Amino acid sequence: MNIDRLVFAIAGFFVLASLLLGYYVSEYWFLFTGFVGLNLFQAAFTGFCPLAKILKAAGAQPGEAFK
Repeated sequence: MNIDRLVFAIAGFFVLASLLLGYYVSEYWFLFTGFVGLNLFQAAFTGFCPLAKILKAAGAQPGEAFK
């Protein structure tokens, strides 16, 4: 998997996990859902994604979106 697909997969997992945690544990987990969504939104316009930088440093193969 390249960085682009990893970012989408991890962000999707975080959104689903935080929705479940927000429903079953505490509504404050919905703030994390919002953070992930806001980060994806800003990455669409700026091309900067902190997770992509972390994955690149960890040695993941680069994709087309985050270089």
